[in-house]
Amino acid sequence: MTTPQIMLTGLLVLMFTLFLWGKYRYDLVAFGGLMLAVVLGLIPSAEAFSGFGHPATVTVAAVLILSRALSNSGVTEMLARLITPMTGTTTTHIGGLAGIGGLLSGFMNNVGALALLMPVAIQTAIAAKRRTALILMPLSFGSILGGLITLIGTPPNVIIANYRAVSAGEPFGMFDFTPVGFVLAVTGILFVALIGWRLMPQGRSGSAENGDLVQIDNYIFEFVIPKENDYIDKCWADVEADAEESDIQGLAIIRRGRRLSGFPKREPLFAGDILLIETSAEQADKFATETGFTISGTETKGRSALESDDLHLMQGVVQPRTRLDGRTVESVRFRSRHEVHLLGVSRQGRQQVGRLRDFRLQSGDVMLLYGEQERLDGAAKRLGILPLMASAVTLGARRKAIATISIFGLAVLLASLKLVALPIALGIAALLVVLMNVVPVRDLYDAVDWPVIVLLAGMIPVGSALESTGLADLAANALAGSPIGQSPVLALILIFAVTMTVSDVLNNAATAVLMAPIAVRTATGMDVNPDSFLMAVAIGASCAFLTPIGHQNNALVMGPGGYRFGDYWRMGLPLEVLLISVGTPMILLVWPL
Repeated sequence: MTTPQIMLTGLLVLMFTLFLWGKYRYDLVAFGGLMLAVVLGLIPSAEAFSGFGHPATVTVAAVLILSRALSNSGVTEMLARLITPMTGTTTTHIGGLAGIGGLLSGFMNNVGALALLMPVAIQTAIAAKRRTALILMPLSFGSILGGLITLIGTPPNVIIANYRAVSAGEPFGMFDFTPVGFVLAVTGILFVALIGWRLMPQGRSGSAENGDLVQIDNYIFEFVIPKENDYIDKCWADVEADAEESDIQGLAIIRRGRRLSGFPKREPLFAGDILLIETSAEQADKFATETGFTISGTETKGRSALESDDLHLMQGVVQPRTRLDGRTVESVRFRSRHEVHLLGVSRQGRQQVGRLRDFRLQSGDVMLLYGEQERLDGAAKRLGILPLMASAVTLGARRKAIATISIFGLAVLLASLKLVALPIALGIAALLVVLMNVVPVRDLYDAVDWPVIVLLAGMIPVGSALESTGLADLAANALAGSPIGQSPVLALILIFAVTMTVSDVLNNAATAVLMAPIAVRTATGMDVNPDSFLMAVAIGASCAFLTPIGHQNNALVMGPGGYRFGDYWRMGLPLEVLLISVGTPMILLVWPL
C-alpha cells in the first residue's frame, strides 16, 4: 500500500468508528473527515467543496422541498384516507399502509412519507383495536422499500446514478431502477404483510387502547385552596417558587366551576379555587403539606379534566438530529421559553412521568405536551417534534394539490425524456412551489434536511479519493484474488450483502458513496457489466432493516411502537435474506453481466 492509501484507510476507519459511536452527528463527522483529507493532501483544496454543488446534492435538496410541497398540498393525506376500508384484518391493514407508504416513497422523501402516514396508522390501529407495535415497523419497512422504485425515491439511487455518469459517461434514468426496485418493493411489502408482522414480539404493547402512549391518569390531581390559606391573594408563581423542590406542574385554575383561560400564573388566587396539578402521589402529599392545600377526593384525573376549548394535549415523537436529541428536559425550558407543559415521556414502551427535570431526551421518545394549540404547533416545529395526530386537509390545500402534482409530474417527465437535466428540472419545480406559496418562503429552509446535505457534500469528495489514491482498485483486486472473485455472480452477491450490512449501521448515503467505487472497480477487474454491481449497491444501501439506527424511519417508529433495539432483526433479517435472494436474479435478468 502507498502512503496515501494508508492514510485514507486510516481516515475511513476513523470516520466509520465515529459514525458507529454516534456521539457526534454524522454530518459533523463527514465534514471533519473532508477537512482532514484536504489537510493530508488526499483531496485537492480546489475540490474540497465540490460536493456542495454536486448534482446528487442538489437533487436531494430539491426532492426534500418538493416532498414538503406534496405534504402541504394535502396530496398525501388524501391518499392516506384510502387505508380506512383496509383495516378489516391485520394483514390487509399492514398491507394497505405499507403499500401506500411505498407508493409515496417512490416519488418523495421516505421520511416525509412515514411522517404523514404514522398518525393515520396510529389512529386506524386504535379504531381497529390493534396494537400499534404490529403496524408501525411494517409501515417503516414499506416506506423504505418504496424508495427503490425510482431515481428520486432515496438518496443512494441519486448518488449511484450520478456516479455512473462519471464512470460510464451517462447517468441512470428516472425509471432505470424500476424493473428491479418495483419487484423487490412488492416482494418486501407482501412479506411484511403476510409473514413479517407475525415474527415480532407478541407480548409487548405499543400503545394503550385509547391511543395515549403516555398515560397520565395517575399523575393529575385537584387541589382546593381552603379559607385562610397563606397563598390567598398571591399567584401561582409564588406557589411554584416556594415549592421549587417539589416536582409539580400547574396545569389549570378552576374558579366557581369555570376554568380560567390558559394557566394565568399572575392571577390572584382565591379561597375555593381548584388547581389542576401534575405530580406523583408522593409529591402530591408533600405539596399538600407544604402549602396547606387540600387534595380534592382520592381519584386522580385524566385527559378529560385537562382538555378545553383553548387547551389541548399533543403526543409527538422526538425526531433524530433535532434540537431535543440528547438534551435534558430542564435545559429545553418548555414552560418558560415555549409556553407549553411537558407532562410525560415514553421510551420504548416505558413511561417517565414526573421528576423529568434531569431526564435526557433522545430520538424516538414519545412526548405528551399540553398547552394552547398555536403554542403546541410552534414548539413542535421549532424543537423537531413529529405530532402523532392526523391533520385535517383544508380546502385551500386541496386546491393546490392538482397544481403541485402537475409541476412535480412535468419535472419527472422532462427528466425522464432527457430534455432537461434532473437537478435542473427538480430545481425549477421547487422554485415554482415556493412561488405558489405551497411551501412558504419562511419554511423553505426548514424543508431541507441539512445534515443529509452536509453529509453528501462531505462524503462525495472522500469517495472520489478512493479512486484517485487507488484504494478502490486495491480492494477490488483483493476481492478478485479470493475464491469468491472467481465467480462474478458470487462477487455480486458479496457486494450486495456487504453493502446491505454496512447500511444497517451507517447512513445509506455514506454507504453508497463508499461502496460505489469498489463495486465498479470489482466489475471492471472481472470484465463484467458495472451496472449490475452499481444496482446491487443502490439496493443494498437503501435496505436497512436490522437496527433502528440504520434508517431514520426505523428510529422514528421506535418510541411510538414501544420497540427495543433487538426487535428489528426478527423481521428485518429474513426480509434482507429474501431481498438478496430475489434481487440477485432480478439484477442479472435486467442488467446482465
